Amino acid sequence: MLSSLDTGIGRLDPFKDMKNRPEGGHGTNILLVGTDGRDKITQTEKVRYRLGGAPCRCTDTIMLVHVSADRKRASMISLPRDSYAELPPHTDATTGTQHHSHPVKLNAAYAEGGAALTVRTVEQMTKVKIDHYLEVDFTSFMRTVDAVGGVEICTAKPMHDTHTGLRLTPGTHKLDGGQALQYVRSRHVDGASDLGRMQRQQKFVAALIDQATDSGVLLNPVRFRDVATAMLGSVRADTGFGSDEMLALAKAMRGFTAASSEFTSVPVLAGGFAVKGIGSTVKWDEAKAKKLFDAVREDKPLAPHLPRTTAVRRKLVEVSPQQIRVQVYNGTPTAGLGAKVDTALKSTGFRTTGAPANWPRRNLARTMVFFDPRWDRSARSLATALPGCELRPAPGLGATLKVSAGANYSGVLPVKAENAYQGEFGVVTGDQVVCS
Repeated sequence: MLSSLDTGIGRLDPFKDMKNRPEGGHGTNILLVGTDGRDKITQTEKVRYRLGGAPCRCTDTIMLVHVSADRKRASMISLPRDSYAELPPHTDATTGTQHHSHPVKLNAAYAEGGAALTVRTVEQMTKVKIDHYLEVDFTSFMRTVDAVGGVEICTAKPMHDTHTGLRLTPGTHKLDGGQALQYVRSRHVDGASDLGRMQRQQKFVAALIDQATDSGVLLNPVRFRDVATAMLGSVRADTGFGSDEMLALAKAMRGFTAASSEFTSVPVLAGGFAVKGIGSTVKWDEAKAKKLFDAVREDKPLAPHLPRTTAVRRKLVEVSPQQIRVQVYNGTPTAGLGAKVDTALKSTGFRTTGAPANWPRRNLARTMVFFDPRWDRSARSLATALPGCELRPAPGLGATLKVSAGANYSGVLPVKAENAYQGEFGVVTGDQVVCS
């Protein structure tokens, strides 16, 4: 079915004449690169989605995608585009000038040497052998999202970026291709800049996988052809990543769910690393990064094993329950209520002390949450899980919040943070970030 589409794919050979490559591991490694190419986008779309600037011929997004040997798991690792990198000796793709090894930001590898230099640089930094290269531009991204019928994104906070034109209110939104591009490109909706943008990109990919698998796109030959046509019409891939390989990968993904995908970013050191003539770069934490890429080569899951529970709709909160420490008290005459509340909060993910006590006053009509104002975001997140509670500031209380259960206690609502990162590598699985 895809053979007729193969002619629409731009072909290149980024592996030609490559030497001193890392040894291959288990599974398949794909370098997924998003460029700022916009040649096929209409003038109306350029105005609407703020795409009027000249492309920089550089990589806007760089992800290492590992598909496990059993085809049951996909691990996606974001490589910050501002990562400090040492380019290997190469010939400049634009000028033909011979260059010695020199420092750059990682996204400059594409500008200086195209796909081949990008692959060489990533392999040099990760020690992971790249099996395939896939390059997506703005056009193919937008058309793919539209072909699957849009992608659902949820946010706990307003999102507004004047640079991209993104404007989302709290809640759930169905994004079309142009809106989705605004979402994944936005860097100015919070103080996290590139880190926040990478997290949103990961969240979006999880939602896209969820949409493609849940809507039956991969099982419906006609819809699958439409999506494939939209995506492959503006992509470039290595010569070995042909229609047969793509079809085999798509067939393998038919059994995927959001939980089959896991996302993380390369561990980095705190603060920027200034380089003369380049500016502020991001330095990888070499020890942690080595452990991460060792796991990729060995085809090991990156996310910690967690028991799977029945899917429950969870309210979005600002702070993950796993980061909130709580001491529970019983403020009523009802024996055992404190233990009941402690257990309920703990099962939802809150870090309770496990030692509930009695409140001095045992006649509280309403559940109270006492918090140090320095931990107000944690307090709001906890309050979301306790409907009908009252927030009471308590300066100097410290990081542990206090909950005194009142007569109106009616149970704990399941909650989750937008970025519930966890485990040694700070990994989140797709089912933790898609709208539920």
